[in-house]
Amino acid sequence: MRIGIPAEIRTGETRVAATPETVKKLATGGKHALAVQAGAGNGAAIPDAEFKAAGATIVGAAADEYRRFMPMLMTAAGTVKAARVLVLGAGVAGLQAIATAKRLGAVIEAFDVRPAVKEQVESLGAKFVEVPVSEEEKKQAETSGGYAREMSEDYKRRQAALIAERAKVADIIITTALIPGRPAPVLVTEEMVKAMKPGSVIVDLAAPQGGNCPLTERDKVGVKHDVKLVGHTNLAAMVATDACALYARNLLNFLALLVDPKSGELKLDREDEIIAGSLVCIDGTVVKKG
Repeated sequence: MRIGIPAEIRTGETRVAATPETVKKLATGGKHALAVQAGAGNGAAIPDAEFKAAGATIVGAAADEYRRFMPMLMTAAGTVKAARVLVLGAGVAGLQAIATAKRLGAVIEAFDVRPAVKEQVESLGAKFVEVPVSEEEKKQAETSGGYAREMSEDYKRRQAALIAERAKVADIIITTALIPGRPAPVLVTEEMVKAMKPGSVIVDLAAPQGGNCPLTERDKVGVKHDVKLVGHTNLAAMVATDACALYARNLLNFLALLVDPKSGELKLDREDEIIAGSLVCIDGTVVKKG
């Protein structure tokens, strides 16, 4: 079974429906997949990390804003269709969104300008929708570091037509598309939002850089054209325990690059792409970026 433990919503309720002990017993042997909503145990002094250590997956509340069932249900009262999720951008955040939606039982489609991510998307159980491209466009779609590049105007027109078609049938759209050093590209226009089904949800993870939808409002959950738009800009703060651990580990690894492992003295290797990319000035001189 897939077992979900949500945070309680009744005012003053501090209990949670599971403990690390019960989660561990249910997860043993891999018979059941358990998902605990981030912060569900806060009122009972049970941090997310303890649920995770016991074998649960910590999930956000992206599904809490969608007021219908996620998986397909067949009951005596009738059949409920599975939610259709469209993920725009298949980087780290997009792939995690696909995996989470899959665990919740949704039917998922995913789009990315980089044809190379198709295999990753399909390995997680989603259908990869792609704009037909030439060999030259394939080469232009991705930087040497693996990030998406801004594409030509002709490509953008074809992309917009494809996304508009898929958005009409989607119940939930999760947008994650960012281009380093640029405002977030507009992928879901107001016209696309108008064409979506009433009650649909757009979770705009690109909100910190302007959003992939122009209707997204920073740090607000609003409704436009009967579609709910989620514009949180500090999602890491919602899962602070794990976010702090990962951030601190990144800083530790970064500092290790800056010092000599034997003497501990500062030693800047400007041939290292991470150091070169983060260096602002040295010896009083501003470093020019290529």
